Amino acid sequence: MPDLSTDMSADAGPGTYVTDVPARLDRLPWSPFHWRVTIALGITWVLDGLEVTLAGTLAGALTRSPTLHLDASDVGLSASAYLAGAVGGSILFGHLADRLGRKRLYTATLLVYLVGTAGSALSWDFASYALWRLVTGAGIGGEYSAINSAIQEFTPPSLRGRIDLVINGSFWLGAMMGGAVAGVLLVPERFSLDLGWRIAFGMGVALGIGILFLRRYIPESPRWLITHGQPREAERIVREIEAEIGAAQSEAPASTISLRAAGETSLVTIARALAMHYRRRAVLGIVLMAAQAFCYNAIFFTYALVLTDFYGVPTEQTGWYLFPIALGNFAGPLLLGKLFDTIGRKPMIAGTYALSGVLLAATGMLFQAGLLDADTQAAAWSITFFVASAAASAAYLTVGESFPLEARALAIALFYALGTCLGGIAGPALFGALLASGSRNGVALGYLLGAILMIGAGAVEWAIGVPAERRPLELIAPPLTSCDDAERGNSRG
Repeated sequence: MPDLSTDMSADAGPGTYVTDVPARLDRLPWSPFHWRVTIALGITWVLDGLEVTLAGTLAGALTRSPTLHLDASDVGLSASAYLAGAVGGSILFGHLADRLGRKRLYTATLLVYLVGTAGSALSWDFASYALWRLVTGAGIGGEYSAINSAIQEFTPPSLRGRIDLVINGSFWLGAMMGGAVAGVLLVPERFSLDLGWRIAFGMGVALGIGILFLRRYIPESPRWLITHGQPREAERIVREIEAEIGAAQSEAPASTISLRAAGETSLVTIARALAMHYRRRAVLGIVLMAAQAFCYNAIFFTYALVLTDFYGVPTEQTGWYLFPIALGNFAGPLLLGKLFDTIGRKPMIAGTYALSGVLLAATGMLFQAGLLDADTQAAAWSITFFVASAAASAAYLTVGESFPLEARALAIALFYALGTCLGGIAGPALFGALLASGSRNGVALGYLLGAILMIGAGAVEWAIGVPAERRPLELIAPPLTSCDDAERGNSRG
C-alpha cells in the first residue's frame, strides 16, 4: 500500500508537503492510549486543585502558625503570589511549548512545581512562603499551556468538548484530596500547629514524583511536529498509535492539508496573526478567562476564612466542608460536558456563564441577609459551582481550540495570564481585605461583582462565540503554515 500520509513530491509545490496526520488522529476511536494521555497530562489539574485547596483550607492553621505569623491579608497576598507565578510561568513555558515542543516541557514544568511545593512545606516566614507559592504557581501555570494544547491535539473532534471539560473539572478531585488531607492533618491531637500544614504541602511532592514516571510514555504531539518541519516523525508516531489501537490501515483518510516546510514561527508572525485575524476571538478569550478567574480564585482562596470568621467553624473542620462544594464542581463538567459537543459551544458556554452569575448573586444576597449557616452556605456554593465549573472549564476549551496550532500553547498562556491578572490576582487580595474588615456587606459586594462579571461574559460569548463543536482543529483555526489561504480566511474572527 502506498504511503499517502506525507507527500513531499513536486505536486505539493516547492517547499511544501501534504499530510493526513491530523485526519488520522481525528478518526481514531477512543482507546487506552487516549486514557493514558488524559490521565498522565490531565492530572495537572488535580495538582492545581490540591494546591489551591490546601492554601485555602490551611489558611486558619497558617494564621495560627508560631513560625509564619500570617494574618488574613497575608493569606490573600500569598494566594495572589501563587497566581502571579502562574501568570509568569504560563507565558514563559507556553512560548517554549510552541517553540520546543509539548513533550519537552512536561518534565521541566513538573520539576518547577515540585521545587515550589517542597519549598512551601519548608517556609519559615511570610516572605519565604510567598516566594515558594510563586514558584509553585509558575510550575502549574507552565503546565496549563503545554498540556491543554497537547490533550486537544490528541482528542477526536466529536469528544473534544466533553473530554476537555472533564479534565479541567478534575481540578476538584484535587480539591477533595486537599480537603481530606487538611481534615486529617490539622487535628491538634495528631500534629502540632507547625507540622500538619507542612506535611500537607509535602503530599503534593509525593504525587508529582509519581506523575514523572507516567509521562515517560506520552509521545510528542504529531500536530506540533508537522508544523515544525518533522512530518516523517509525526507519521511514525501516528503509525505506532494506530498499531497499538488496531486501527484499520486501509481506511481512507478524511482529508489532507498542505503545509509550507517552515522552521520556527516567530513571535512577530504569531502576534500579527492574533492581532489581524483573530481579534474577536482574543477579546472572547480574555473576557471568559477573567470572569471565571475572579469568581473562582476570590472565593476559593478565602472560603475557609468565611467559615471560620462568620460561622465559627473550627479550623480543622473547614476541609470537610469543601467536599460537597468540590463534588458539585466536578459533577458539573462531568454531567454537562456532552452537551457542549451536541447542543454546541455558544449556547452552552453563554448559558452556563449567565446562570452561574445569577446563582452567585442569589448566594451573596442570602449571605448578606444572614439566612445561611455553614451547611446551607456550602450547599449554595455547591449548586452555584455545579454550573460555574462547566463554564470555567469551557473557557480553557475555547482559548485552546480557537487559535492556530503554532500559537496554541502561547495563546492559552497569554489568555490565562491576562484573565488571571484582570480577575484572579485582584480577587483573592480584594476578598482577603473584605474578610479582614469583618463586614457581611463587603463580602456580599464581592460576590455581586463576581456575578456581574460572569453574566457579562455570557453575553459576550453569545455575541461572538466560536461554533467549534465536532470540527477538526485545522478547520477552526488553520495552521499559520497552511498553503490553503481560502481555508484560513474562512476561519478568521
